[in-house]
Amino acid sequence: AYNIHVNGVLHCRVRYSQLLGLHEQLRKEYGANVVPAFPPKKIFTLTPAEVEQRREQLEKYMQAVRQDPALGGSETFNSFLRKAQQETQQIPTEEVVLEVLLSNGQKVKVTILTSDQTEDVLEAVASKLDLPDDLVGYFSLFLVRETKDGAFSFVRKLQEFELPYVSVTSLHNPEFRIILRKSYWDSSYDDDVMEHRVGLNLLYAQTVSDIEHGWILVNKEQHRQLKSLQEKVSKKEFIRLAQTLKYYGYLKFDPCVTDFPEKGCHVVVSAGNNELNFQVRLPSEQIKEGSFKVTRMRCWRVTSSVPMSNGPSGSSPGKSEVKLELAFEYLMSKDRLQWVTITSPQAIMLSICLQSMVDELMVKKSGGSIRKMFRRRVNGALRRSDSQQAVKSPPLLDSPDASREPMAKLSSKLTSVSLRGISHSSSANDVGANDFHGNYAFEGIGDEDL
Repeated sequence: AYNIHVNGVLHCRVRYSQLLGLHEQLRKEYGANVVPAFPPKKIFTLTPAEVEQRREQLEKYMQAVRQDPALGGSETFNSFLRKAQQETQQIPTEEVVLEVLLSNGQKVKVTILTSDQTEDVLEAVASKLDLPDDLVGYFSLFLVRETKDGAFSFVRKLQEFELPYVSVTSLHNPEFRIILRKSYWDSSYDDDVMEHRVGLNLLYAQTVSDIEHGWILVNKEQHRQLKSLQEKVSKKEFIRLAQTLKYYGYLKFDPCVTDFPEKGCHVVVSAGNNELNFQVRLPSEQIKEGSFKVTRMRCWRVTSSVPMSNGPSGSSPGKSEVKLELAFEYLMSKDRLQWVTITSPQAIMLSICLQSMVDELMVKKSGGSIRKMFRRRVNGALRRSDSQQAVKSPPLLDSPDASREPMAKLSSKLTSVSLRGISHSSSANDVGANDFHGNYAFEGIGDEDL
C-alpha cells in the first residue's frame, strides 16, 4: 500500500489496484486524452528498484490529476480520497455528534454521519444556527489547535476531499477542534452577511474574539468606544468601527522565522486585505513592519525538509523535525524579483490563504459573486458553481528547494497528495514548472500598482 499525505498529515493508504480503478473511472468520465498516463501493470513481481520507480510515477500521476482543474475538482477524485480516508482510519459509517466551535467559544453540536464531507457538515452547522443558504458560502470550517491561553492556532481550512469527523478524531488529541469562521477577505462582503440576524451575530462574535486575542489593534479611545457600543448591543456599529481598525479581517499566525530582510529574523505574519503583513524582529532587536501584496507575488511554493544530521553531534534521524517552508517570488520593484521564505509549521495554511485571496480577486474580476463560491446541490448531487470553475485550481505538490543548503528532502505536501515520504533527487534541475503555484492575479499587474 502507498501512504497518501494531505496537508502534511497521513490521509489514507491505497493499493495500486485502487488507484488503477480511480484512473479507469476518470478515463470513462473525461476521456483518455484528458487523463494523464498511468504507470503500467507488470506481470512479474516488482524488484525494489521497480517498486520505487512505480511510487514516483504514481506520485506524479496524482499530482497531475490534482493540478487539472476539471479532474482535481471532480467528485470522482474527491470521493475516492474521502472513501480511502474513512477505510484507512477504520471508522464505520454511523451517526455521531460532532462539536463545532464558534469564535466566542460557544459549541454547536450537530448530528452527522461519519462519512459526511466538509460541505455537508458546514450545511448541518448552518442549519442548526438558522443561517440562510445564500450566506453559507461566506463561511468555512477550519481545523485549529487550541492553545493553553484559549486562543487558536490555525492548522488548515477543511477541504472537499476530507471527512471532518474522521480528520479531527484520527488526530487523537483533544486540542484539535473544528471552528466556524468567515472565509472571505474583502470586508465589503460584511454588508451581505450583516443583512441577516445570524450572520450579524457570527460576524460580531468573531470580531469581539479577534479584538480580545489582540489580532485587531485598538488604542485606548477606540477601546472605550467599542466597550460603549458593546454595552448598548449595537452590533452593526461595533463592526463598522472595527472595520476601520488595523488588522481587521486578518488571520494572525504563530511567531515563526523568515529570511527577509536577513536570514533568521523572527516574524509574526498576518494574512488579510490581499497581503501578507510582516512584523519582523531584526537581529538588532528593532521591530520593522511591512506588507507583501498578493498581486505582486509571481508564484509561491511550499516545501518540507529534514535537516541533515552532522555526524555524532547531530540529533538522530528519528528526532529530526520536519521543517515546512512557504517561499514566494515577489516583485520588489519594476524589474526586480526576489524570493522571500517563511519557515513555519503553518506554511500550508498560509498557502491556502494566498490561494483563496487570489481566487476571490479572480472571481471579482470575472464579475462572479461570492454567494456562488461554494458548491450547490442540484438534484441531490453536488455541483461546483460556475464562478468557482473559472478559478484555476492550484498545483498540488512541490519538490523541495534544491538550491538551499544540503537537506535530506521529504516530499512536500501542499493542498493535497504525496505518496510516502523521501525524495532521493538531489539535483537542482529537477524543480520543474509545476512545482509552483502560478499566480493569475499577478498577470494583470500594471505600472500604477508599483
